[in-house]
Amino acid sequence: MKSFISVLIVLLIAASAKAQQQPIPLDTIYANDTKNVALFFPEPIRQGITGSDNFVFTYNREKEQYFGLLQAKPGKESNLLVVNRNGSIFSYIVRYKQKLSKLNYFIPLSNSIGNEKPIAKDSVLVESSEELVDDSTYYYQKFCSYLLKRKQRIGRIKKRNEGIILNVENIVFDKEELYFVIEIENNSTLDYDLNFLNLSIETRQKGKRKSLQRLNQEPIYKHNQPSKIKENETARFVYVLPKFSLSDDRRAILELNEKDGERNIELKISHRYINNPN
Repeated sequence: MKSFISVLIVLLIAASAKAQQQPIPLDTIYANDTKNVALFFPEPIRQGITGSDNFVFTYNREKEQYFGLLQAKPGKESNLLVVNRNGSIFSYIVRYKQKLSKLNYFIPLSNSIGNEKPIAKDSVLVESSEELVDDSTYYYQKFCSYLLKRKQRIGRIKKRNEGIILNVENIVFDKEELYFVIEIENNSTLDYDLNFLNLSIETRQKGKRKSLQRLNQEPIYKHNQPSKIKENETARFVYVLPKFSLSDDRRAILELNEKDGERNIELKISHRYINNPN
């Protein structure tokens, strides 16, 4: 019991230190005693603690899993502290509510309030540009993996050509980036060799001589992009781009090009999807 309390104190100190650096308002999660409220985390749960006995957070203590279940009895509000396998800390206010409007919470990595291994104030850190790149790449990798597991959809954005289906499954805004979850399905009898997949912004020029101009948007990170999609297989991957928005006279174009083939696809994405991501 003493070791458990010691761990809890260390975690609270780490969370407090992070909060002192940059105060973060805690979100509230509601629960009751008749339904299970499910919380899905980007990494498996290693530890979960509630501050009051009228709240119970259950998770698999033998085999780490990505979700836990919250229940509550009538009483005063409390807090929930969850630590993932990678040391990320998540903290929430929990309250009892008789009627629940939400039963599932999908929690992104960006909601973490800190890590259980705090950096000492008196330590001198000299971060090279390579280290900064590694940190951002690690975050992109983890968040992209989370999006691929989440399987959330933004609408019906797809086009096909000779058994090849190009689909934008989801567009998600996080921090300063847009994440495009892309799916290529090969329903043909031939393998599909990917030459390139480009995202560009198309502008309709006004006036008597109407014309179209395209400006290519280069991703800052690509997650699990394939070079080949075999027959009757599907590939899902993510493009990460700097945040942007579009006026109603612009749209995004996703251009899929086959290497040594003609099964090419141009998929038009309305400005409404870009300006209203998940």
